[in-house]
Amino acid sequence: MGLIKIFSGTEILALGLKEKLEENSIVITIRNNNQSNVLPSLSNTKAVELFIQETDFSKANPIIEEFRMSI
Repeated sequence: MGLIKIFSGTEILALGLKEKLEENSIVITIRNNNQSNVLPSLSNTKAVELFIQETDFSKANPIIEEFRMSI
């Protein structure tokens, strides 16, 4: 059992989805490779990625789909 990527996009949207999933006791792992704090001259082009455990996917999928339909 491993992690699966469920979302890739802006940090604002990622945090919104993370909050909805955590309200349903689903643990989220965030991967944020943005270097804008280290090198401010670089544009913020890398997406924030959210991952969950494979075993949580059936519980998370309806929440993810509802979120995607709302954006």
